[in-house]
Parts: sequence; structure tokens; C-alpha cells
Amino acid sequence: MAYVSYVTKSLAIKIVYYGPGLSGKTTNLRYIYYKLDPAYRGDLICLETDTERTIFFDLLPVKAGLIGEFKVHFQLLTVPGQVFYEASRKSVLRGADGVIFVADSQVPLLDANLESFDSLRRNLLANDMDLNLMPLVFQYNKRDLENLIPVETFNNLLNPQRLPFVESSAINGWGVFESLHEIAKLTVPRVREKVLEEKKLEPEEKEEQEKALEKEIYGKLQTPRLEEQLPEARPTIPAESKRKVRTHEEIEQELERLAKEFLGKKDE
Repeated sequence: MAYVSYVTKSLAIKIVYYGPGLSGKTTNLRYIYYKLDPAYRGDLICLETDTERTIFFDLLPVKAGLIGEFKVHFQLLTVPGQVFYEASRKSVLRGADGVIFVADSQVPLLDANLESFDSLRRNLLANDMDLNLMPLVFQYNKRDLENLIPVETFNNLLNPQRLPFVESSAINGWGVFESLHEIAKLTVPRVREKVLEEKKLEPEEKEEQEKALEKEIYGKLQTPRLEEQLPEARPTIPAESKRKVRTHEEIEQELERLAKEFLGKKDE
């Protein structure tokens, strides 16, 4: 459920990028970070645990617009893709308002995609959340490579309900903001209805509201009109701010604290 601050009139919608290791989850966040005006984004924050390998949870607060008198922020997080970080993935999913499943389009990784999607289902259930009720967008990444899994195969295996899906090349920025735009269209109305306790709208009212949201929020989550692709020599993205945590419970507490801390800050 979205975090709400009635004092600062702001709310944070939590979006989790989920998928197998090296599928492009963090690349999505880095591209968004690089493209957005600093006035509309926060810092990249990584949480570390005391294990042999560092686990990164990239948290990127993005300002998006208004729902009524409330300022909307999207908190974008990634989960570690490796299968032995199952507990960490479950911790990050807790309280998610929506999920972008980043699939690796390379044929040899089909089984890894299926395993990761099954992991998503299990971890949502462990958090008393139903995958069938979760706002979900599929991003079929690395479409710039060769030997690719057909989109129809992905949809048959992962997305038989034909939920929104985007073909992408996150390293080049293709489909990155489009995926964010699609998940916003699924999550914002739900948050608006639940958090602000608004009544369900008639079809005419809903169409009018959608037009307003497109102007106020969705339109701000499209690719900024700079160059079409990242230049070959990409500028160095500042290093992530690192926070040390030791247990999965502390990860959950730190994520909640960061959300409340961010909402507690007054916008300049």
C-alpha cells in the first residue's frame, strides 16, 4: 500500500522491478536516473547485507505530479535476481503497489525467466498478496540482441491474460519510460481510490479522470525529449548512496523508513 503523509500532502507509490539476474532491472533505474531532471528525482540508494556478495536495492524516488492536492512520488526498487536471495526479494516486495517484470529475451534464458516469475508468485503469496490482483507490466528486455524469444512465446508462457507488455532495450533506453508509463496507468487509479477513499466512477467520469491523470502524471513519465539514445560515451552516473543493514527484517524497516523520510521532506 502506498505511503501517505497528510502533513506534507504527499504519497509514494512503490514499484518493484522483478526478474532474473542481469535481465536489466538496475539498468532501467540507471537510465531513468540519467534522463530525469535532478529536480524530479531523488538519489540512488543501495542497501547492503553482511554476506559474501553485496545485495543492491536501488531506490529512486521520482516526482510525478498531483492527485488532487497530494504530490505523487514513485519509489522505484529492484530486487536481487540471483535465486539464493529469495528472502531478500520477498522483503522488497512487501507493500508493493505494482510490479514491472523484466524478462531477458535471450533464448538460453527462457527457463530463468520462468523460474523468476514463479518466484514472484511465491513471494507475493508469502506477503499475503495475490499476483492476479497485483498491477503488473511485462518488459521484454534486450530486444536489440540476436537469438530472441518471440514475444508471442513470452505472452503464452508468462502473460496469457495479455496484461500490458513492452519490448525494450534498457541499455539504449527503448521501452524504459514506456514501461513506467504503463505501470503508472495501472497503479495510480487504484491508489487514488483506496488511499483517498474516492468512490468508484461512472464510465464518463472515469474517462475524464484519465485525461486529467494523463496531463498531471502519466505524461511526466515519458522519455524526456533529449537525444533518442544514450551517447556511446555515457557520462558517469554518481555512485549510489549505500546503507548497511544486516537482516531481512532490517531491510524492510529501512525501506519503510526511507519512504516515510522522503515523504516527510517538504518540496522546494
